[in-house]
Amino acid sequence: MPATPTALTTQALLLDMDGTLVNSDAVVERCWHRWADEQGLDPAEVLAVAHGRQGHAAMARLLPERPMDLNLADNRRMLAEEHADTDGIVPVPGAPAFLASLAGLPHALVTSADDRLARLRMATAGLPLPETLITAESVGASKPDPEAFLKGAAALGFAPVDCLAFEDSEAGITAALAAGMPVVGIGPRAAAHHPTAHALTLEQVTVTPSPDGTLTITVHTA
Repeated sequence: MPATPTALTTQALLLDMDGTLVNSDAVVERCWHRWADEQGLDPAEVLAVAHGRQGHAAMARLLPERPMDLNLADNRRMLAEEHADTDGIVPVPGAPAFLASLAGLPHALVTSADDRLARLRMATAGLPLPETLITAESVGASKPDPEAFLKGAAALGFAPVDCLAFEDSEAGITAALAAGMPVVGIGPRAAAHHPTAHALTLEQVTVTPSPDGTLTITVHTA
């Protein structure tokens, strides 16, 4: 029998970008594989930490004794590489229709990417950019700290409990839950990190607004 869909009600949506709306894995893996090789680390272990985090925060976790100024310098270098590399960037299946369904509804992009990279990747994937952006420049602490999601809720004028997050990574899911909001996990990475609901792609998610402003998010689990 088909699984029963999960229905969640909320007032606003907070959307991660990489892995949630945009499939940028090809670029991310190229950049982090190079860095892992430079440091003599296992690329798979590096990527498990890097997804969802700002680069310097991932480096600090992977190499806790390394001076932060070296991490920040590598972060700047890797951002330049990512800004120059758009090969393989595509929308997550269902992302165009999902974002189109949010037109006129309260939603924000909450990403660990910087502003320039967020705009570049959304444009490369052919996706509309939400009016409200929370990027690396907006926060003092990277996911899994909840700051980005708390700022996203505040920017939209809602309490965290009245928001619903969409995330793909352990760091992002942890951040959203720590902010006090439920989270829909998107993609295979998300399943292991106990999101409130899980969908393989955004094709399995529908958004239905009510006249009172409430949004019903239905997750059709395969």
